[in-house]
Amino acid sequence: MRSNMMLLMAAAIWGLGFVAQRLGMDHMGPYTFNGLRFLLGALSLLPLLWWLKSRQPIQQSGEDNPRLLLIGGTLAGVVLFCAASLQQVGLLYTTAAKAGFITGLYIILVPVIGLLLHHKTGANTWVGALIAMVGLYVLSVTEDFTIGYGDLLQVIGALFWAIHLLVLDHYSNRVAPIRLAGVQFVVCGLLSLGTAFAIETPTLDGAIAGWQALLYAGLVSVGVGYTLQVVGQRGAHPAHAAIILSLETVFAAIGGVLLLGEILDERAVIGCVLMLTGMLLSQVRLRWWWKSRRNKLPG
Repeated sequence: MRSNMMLLMAAAIWGLGFVAQRLGMDHMGPYTFNGLRFLLGALSLLPLLWWLKSRQPIQQSGEDNPRLLLIGGTLAGVVLFCAASLQQVGLLYTTAAKAGFITGLYIILVPVIGLLLHHKTGANTWVGALIAMVGLYVLSVTEDFTIGYGDLLQVIGALFWAIHLLVLDHYSNRVAPIRLAGVQFVVCGLLSLGTAFAIETPTLDGAIAGWQALLYAGLVSVGVGYTLQVVGQRGAHPAHAAIILSLETVFAAIGGVLLLGEILDERAVIGCVLMLTGMLLSQVRLRWWWKSRRNKLPG
């Protein structure tokens, strides 16, 4: 229960992070905001690294391989840069609520992409994917069969979030995961700032004006959120963890409606419900669900 509560808190923090990402762009461009928040997030991991080192001063074999850490962190950072950039720019053209639900598609895309890597997946993934795609259609596709620019960027971003998760899954068992996270945040932050200086006009006044959004997105969303995830997943069942973390989309919608005054019409609500249903179903094995249901039937 303690682990599940930690994961629920992480989901809430990340969901409300969409609100901070929207508010931050009132004062600076998307790449400037991403650059500063990810570098701030990397700094926020230093206390966690120190704490872990004090508890486990002797690293396991392979975890102190600097070359592998650099390769994995750089690759993860580049993919993270693509995913975060698409998400942040997309938020200029869509709502935080819709962005949260569309981004959540990565939960379904991970096992689908995993098929290319010869990973096994169950029927629940395909059932959940079908329902989620219907929800995406209802949520984002208009009556003239077009999809908004911001929503399209979020869909492409969800693909990169799924790739990012697979990259982390590949390297997290080979190097220290928190160090890997720190390296990827630095790489993503530097790439974002480099892009910002190339196509935007970063100013100190803008960063100061948006300091609250930056602090939340950098320190709370990255530092606290990732800490809760790392600690929480150690004691939680993987399927339960995935379901709880998928509630990030619900918190994004709640934050968008309550804090940003966004409005979800009846069609959007139906689409969101279908997408969340698909995400949850993709994490539940249908054979296990049917067996447990039969066991509960009388007689």
